[in-house]
Amino acid sequence: MRTLTLIILTSLCSLLLLSGCWDTKDLNHRSLPIAMGVALEDDNYEIHLQIPDTNQESVEIKIVSEKGQSISKAIDKLSANMESQIDLLHTKVIVIDKDLATKGFKDLISGFMRDREVSPKALVVVSDEKIETLFSKLKNTTDPQGTNLFDFFDKEAGWNPQISLTRVWQVYRSFYSYTKDVAIPIIKSGDSTTVEHLGSAVIKNDKMVESINTEETLLLNAFYNESTSGKVEVMDEATLMIVSNSMDHKSQFINQIPYLKSQLNLKVVLLETTDNPTTKEIKTSLETLLTERFNEMFTKIQESEADILGVGQYFRTKIPREQLKNWRSEYYPNLRMDLQIHVVIQNEGQLKLVDH
Repeated sequence: MRTLTLIILTSLCSLLLLSGCWDTKDLNHRSLPIAMGVALEDDNYEIHLQIPDTNQESVEIKIVSEKGQSISKAIDKLSANMESQIDLLHTKVIVIDKDLATKGFKDLISGFMRDREVSPKALVVVSDEKIETLFSKLKNTTDPQGTNLFDFFDKEAGWNPQISLTRVWQVYRSFYSYTKDVAIPIIKSGDSTTVEHLGSAVIKNDKMVESINTEETLLLNAFYNESTSGKVEVMDEATLMIVSNSMDHKSQFINQIPYLKSQLNLKVVLLETTDNPTTKEIKTSLETLLTERFNEMFTKIQESEADILGVGQYFRTKIPREQLKNWRSEYYPNLRMDLQIHVVIQNEGQLKLVDH
């Protein structure tokens, strides 16, 4: 009997240690934004949220906005004036105004990482037009689910190899990395489509210092070993589609100067030809085109001292740790980059080509 009483008392005491779910809210009482737009105006953040409003018959998209000295303050103001609490954890896309990206947005991203209100996996995008204009057009052109902006970057939906994908945690990591910067996609509202992709913003530390176009972004993704499958290249001699790619790198120091030799291997499929070019002519033309395009991009980002290719990663073990902080200013500007592009025409379909 005494043992049974002791067990009961212990169980009752254990219940006191359980916090339960006292602070949870029903899903119907929460607003779950899909996208957030952020701008800075007169030292105050201006936020815009794209929120699906679901009822029994349909889904409507609401665009709400507010200003505050911080993102949290602006969200609190919105929540106070809405019938449901705003939950940012399911936000898929963070759109940053270009002016804010140019001035620097370290405080913004650091705040997201500290308060954990926004998922570190959320995608980061730069808007080439005013956030208010972009979100206003999104409301008028959005699909019933309101996910078309996210679908544009989703690999299972509208993403293509010319679009860079960078998440909150990757941007945050770049702020504290000596050898790795990031590229963030640049968009604006389209004339006949929901979104128009303009290329990528080159982010050094926490500021946009340069931009690259969509064709250069393709090479950036290839350098990351991201799949470029499906990209169609149109040349004077032929039209080809990339079906696979791979990268190889070899780094070394020669007389205190860093050298990186890389090889991009592409397998392509011929779609069309003009004036019966030979296989060799097509391969040479594509290799020359992509090499010139890469060299132009590399010259541009090297001059800005932004290592979005992450080539410094290949020299981390070759540079004294105390010197890594000087990678961008001392080593990177002197880097000798040699990219060799090797093209293999995997098959020719029904096309008849001369091999020589």
